[in-house]
Amino acid sequence: MWNCKSFYQVVCFIQLSETGVLSVSLKIDNIEYRAVIKFFVKERLTPNEIHPKFMKVYGDSSPSYSTIKKWAAEFKRGRTSLEDDPCEGCLKSTPPPEIIEQVHDVVLDDRRMKVREIADTTGISKECVRYILHEELDMKKLCARWVPRSLTEYQKRTRMKNL
Repeated sequence: MWNCKSFYQVVCFIQLSETGVLSVSLKIDNIEYRAVIKFFVKERLTPNEIHPKFMKVYGDSSPSYSTIKKWAAEFKRGRTSLEDDPCEGCLKSTPPPEIIEQVHDVVLDDRRMKVREIADTTGISKECVRYILHEELDMKKLCARWVPRSLTEYQKRTRMKNL
């Protein structure tokens, strides 16, 4: 199987089967799909007319009818961006050191706390707490306790015996 990228970031997969039949399928990025949907909406096509065009050109790799309908409605309402909307819980940057220290103190006070409980205690989102625990503090949940990942096997076994 070969992959080839064109100027428009269209990826095509060319595969030769055992019977000698050559099959070609096109795959494009979501942004390109949305650009095509936006173009068709500006041409005043409905999702019922857009979907068969996608199926004809892209086959199995085309977006579903519901996806086309959703994005067509967005563009009709005046949306101009092709990008996904940012998630509420997504971090824009690294949390400040004070927040990281606050989460670390809460975890050290009670290692059996759940992410939700830590979030409620500190007043920050669950996603942010999860990010701080796993990425900043490099901790994981082990037998209902938050422990540093850098423990040796001996230290882990010792902790398990002390439970």
